[in-house]
Formats: sequence, C-alpha cells, structure tokens
Amino acid sequence: MQKKAEGNSLIEMCPIRNIVARFGNKWSLLVVVLLSEREATRFNELCRSIPDISSRVLSSTLKMLEADGLVSRTVYPEVPPRVEYRLTEIGRSLVPLIGRLTEWAQTNMKSIVEHRRAYEAEQISG
Repeated sequence: MQKKAEGNSLIEMCPIRNIVARFGNKWSLLVVVLLSEREATRFNELCRSIPDISSRVLSSTLKMLEADGLVSRTVYPEVPPRVEYRLTEIGRSLVPLIGRLTEWAQTNMKSIVEHRRAYEAEQISG
C-alpha cells in the first residue's frame, strides 16, 4: 500500500482505521444506541440519559457523528429554538453491529477481567 495516494493520508485510505478511530472514544457508540431507542431526541434528553457526560463532550460527539453522516440535526424555528437529533439510515445500520459487539462483550467479560487480573498480578510480582 502506498503511503500517500492522491493527497490522502494513510488513515484516510484505510477504512478500518478511519472508522474505528472515530468510534474509539468513550461516548459515540452509547450515543448511537440511545438515539436508536427513540425517533428523535433533544440534547437535554441525551444529557439526562448519560449523566456522567459533560455538555461540551456530548456536543462534540454529536457534531462528529453528524459530520460522519450517522446523525442528523434538525433545528426548528421556534423561540427558544428546538433542536432534535436522530439517526440517519447509515447510523441505524450500525445499531445491529453494536448489538453483536455488546453480546460478545457480555459473553467474554468474565474471562477478560480474569486475564487482566492475572496479567496485573504477574506484572507486580515481576
């Protein structure tokens, strides 16, 4: 694989790295799942659904998901303005994959935690 092709960086050319890098943060998949549970959701509803996320982080997560075409944002001309978020078709297509990943995590979590503990104990005893 060439390092640069037509001015694109390696990460732009590699679909796996490009997409996984966007979901590598702590909140994106959770926001997608929450949006999948409702037709349309307002910002404050999302904030209440994820009490440990800051408004700033939620806002940047939604902007990133919107930039990737997974979320649409609709502003209604009201006073005060009403803004709703919903998954796009491509965003909805991601939900079953998140479900499968969640199932895998639930099936394997106990084993993974045991391996982590054994690894940490080995590192400490050196």
